[in-house]
Parts: sequence; C-alpha cells; structure tokens
Amino acid sequence: MGREIDEAFIEAAVERYQRLDTRLAEFEKALAGVEVTVSSPDGLVEVVVTADGTIRDVQVSGPLAGRSNHELSRSIREAVTAAADAAAWARTKLHTETFGEYRPLGEG
Repeated sequence: MGREIDEAFIEAAVERYQRLDTRLAEFEKALAGVEVTVSSPDGLVEVVVTADGTIRDVQVSGPLAGRSNHELSRSIREAVTAAADAAAWARTKLHTETFGEYRPLGEG
C-alpha cells in the first residue's frame, strides 16, 4: 500500500521556502547596510559597525596627551566590545522585523 502525496501541502511548503529564501537574501543585504556608532565609556574612541559585525571606521576623538598606551588600548577594546554588542543588537532587531511574522512549521 503506497503513501498518498498531499500535493497542496508540498506546494505550500515550496512557496513558503521560496518566500523565506527571498527574505533571507534581503536580510543579509540589509545587515551590511545598517550602521551603528558607539563610543568607549571615556569618549576617546568611536567605532562604526554594521549589523553583520563589520567595523567600518574607528576614530580616536579625544586628546591623547597624558594617556598611556594601556589607557588607549583599554578605550579601543571597550569601544570594539560595545560595537560587537551593538551589532548583535541591530542584527536581532532586524531579524525580528524581517522574520517576526514567520512561525515554525507545525504551529497553527
């Protein structure tokens, strides 16, 4: 006894996959276009990062006079860490906006 194939279900699944695949391509493109700018807590370093985690720019915006290499390194590290957190936040927000209406298969 053979199994019956539910063609309507298969067609709906293929269409859903195609819509998701298109959305995924749009999402990946959008990740590179969303920029977030963050600064180190002391305001010395500013980092521009995209939602995909690419650092686009790093600027030292405060005076360096009287600062040690250790202090500058700490400011850079803190700004880069904040940039990574900001990129993750932007990626999550964009993901929710892009895919929020989709529920896992099997849910009503």
